Formats: sequence, C-alpha cells, structure tokens
Amino acid sequence: MTSPSSPENTGPLFVPVSLGDRSYDILIGDDLLTKAGKYIRPVLKHPRVAIITDENVAPLHLGNLETSLIEAGIDHVSIVLSAGEKTKSLATYGELMGRLLDAKIQRDETLVALGGGVIGDLTGFAAATLRRGIGFIQIPTTLLAQVDSSVGGKTGINTPQGKNLIGAFYQPRLVLADVGLLASLPKREVLAGYAEVVKYGLLGDFGFFEWLETYGKDVVEGDIAARITAVQKSVEAKARIVALDEREGGVRALLNLGHTFGHALEAETGFGPDLLHGEAVAIGMVMAAEYSADSGFLEPQEVSRIRAHFVQAGLPVSVPGLTNVTWRADHLMAHMRQDKKISGGKLTFILMKAIGEAFTTQSVREEDILGTLRRLLPAGA
Repeated sequence: MTSPSSPENTGPLFVPVSLGDRSYDILIGDDLLTKAGKYIRPVLKHPRVAIITDENVAPLHLGNLETSLIEAGIDHVSIVLSAGEKTKSLATYGELMGRLLDAKIQRDETLVALGGGVIGDLTGFAAATLRRGIGFIQIPTTLLAQVDSSVGGKTGINTPQGKNLIGAFYQPRLVLADVGLLASLPKREVLAGYAEVVKYGLLGDFGFFEWLETYGKDVVEGDIAARITAVQKSVEAKARIVALDEREGGVRALLNLGHTFGHALEAETGFGPDLLHGEAVAIGMVMAAEYSADSGFLEPQEVSRIRAHFVQAGLPVSVPGLTNVTWRADHLMAHMRQDKKISGGKLTFILMKAIGEAFTTQSVREEDILGTLRRLLPAGA
C-alpha cells in the first residue's frame, strides 16, 4: 500500500455491499454530514425520517444533520437517548419503540442512526422490528462504528447474560462515514476504534497491517487522508466478507477475531466505562494470538509483533486493574459459554496461523483456554 495523500475534492468514495436486493453503498469522505440530505433522499421511500442519537452526539452534530435534511426537503423528528453501553438494553429499546410509535413513524419511513455503535445497533434492531421492518440509515460518528458496527447488518441489544444476545441481521439502506466527525472524539475513543482497524490486517491482510505499522500513528492523530484510507480498507474487507456470508454461517466468523475473549472481558466489567469495546477487543486479539501460539499455530515472534503494535498505538494488551473486578479465568470462561458463536455445544474460536491469516475452529479444549487465561491474568486468577 502507498502512503496516504491529501484527498482531492471529488466527493466521497463509494464502497458497495453486494447483497442482491439488500445491497447498499458505504460513502466515505470528509464533511459529508452537511450534505447528508442529498445522499439520503434517493434511498427513501417517503421523505420523512426519525433521527436517533444520544446526549453526547446531539450537541455536536444533530443540528447539522437536521439542516441538511430540511434543505433536501426531508421531514424529520429527533429522539435523543442517554449515552453509553447501558443504552443497548431491553428497557431503552422499549422506550424507543414507544417514542417511535407516538411519533407515528410509518412502514414507508426511515430511521437514521446518528452515533456510535450503541446507537447504530439499537436503531437497527428497532428498524428491524418496528411495524415488522422499516428502513434505516447509518451515520456512524466514531471510528469503531465507521469501520465495523455500521457495516454488515448486525443489530441488537445486550442482556445481563451477555452482549448482543437479542438482535437481528438487518441491513441498512446507506452508510455515511464522515471522517471529519472523528475530530470531536476523545483520543481514547479513537484508539478503541483503531483496534478494529488493526483487526482487518490481522485476520486477512498482512499488507494492511504493515501499512498500519507505518501510518497508524497518522490515523490515530487525525490525518484526514490516513483516516479515509483506514476506513476504506476496513470496510472493503468487511463488505467482501459480508457479501460471501451475510448471516455468519462460515467465513464471516473471522470478523470476530478477539471478540470471544473481548466480550467476556466486557461482561465481567458489566459493560461499563472502565473497559471500552475496542479496548476489550485489543486485549482479546492479544489473548487470541497467545492462545494460537500456545496451540502451536502462531510463532511467538508474531505475537510479540502484534503486542508491540498495540503498545505503540497506545492500546492495552492486558486486563486493567479495576477495584470492582477480580479477574478470574473461570468467570471469563462462563461468559464465553453464553457466546452467540456456540454451535453444537462448542465454541467457535478465531485463531491465527500468521499475521494476516486467521481461521475458525471448534477444536479447542476448555482446559487449554483456561490455561492460557491463567497465564495472562494477574496472579491468582
């Protein structure tokens, strides 16, 4: 891959997600939100939408979106929810459905998710179930959502038993990835998204991983051209995989690299702010690499290279010390047993043979996983 260069003012990049009559485009560029109405209008059945956002995003971006919709002749209502992972709950889902019905959102109208992964997942699930299914559009405002959760149609909510255990595969009609919106993010949020960017290099593109070793710092620090390239390469990889396996019956499981471990870490912290999703996935990918090495698949120097890149970027590679959590391998294993990827009573793990070469397997023994976890967790776990 070449170095990023300043993007020319020629409009957004278009990345198609090819799914027959459910196909849609991902638009990637800078300053797309102020023109959102122009891009949204052609995919609407009826020019009325409900914008779903949260109390953190609304003061920053809701006004610009509303103005662009008005300029495009699109009527709208706006619903602002609480921010944070706890919003992805049955209680908030019920509240949102009631407010959408009170607003008389009809079957030929559309929901617009303006926010990060929480808002996108919740809005998509609401769209899948409101009046048995209406259209929705993703406008992701975080790097993590732009490169991962906004693409591919996974929607859902969390329960005390685990993450995303209630949901649906339901594709959006359009995704607008405006990298200019990322300038408002705290660095910690950018880094959480960057973990998912690295994932695409680890699971199937060694060249992209090498590029990130050189230019990842530019992505994190806000270079527009580098961010456009990172988002483009990430969503192109995800779009290819989703087109082959929309409902995760095979190759799409590769996209969960690090997530089986990561979701267990999140569940142990109660999905709270102490450990962001991307941070958990970064640690989870290191754990997956370590388990791959323990199982004889991955060379130890490859594990060291992965660790070194995460450390250089500023991401965690081991569990944080938290006053409200005592890390225990058996507790994490219990969370993994609730994982959505269990089939025939067996967990599906995504492991690595090399950087850029991931694979899925159910040929794992719990005692081996526990052994790796006990080695990596604080003493006494």
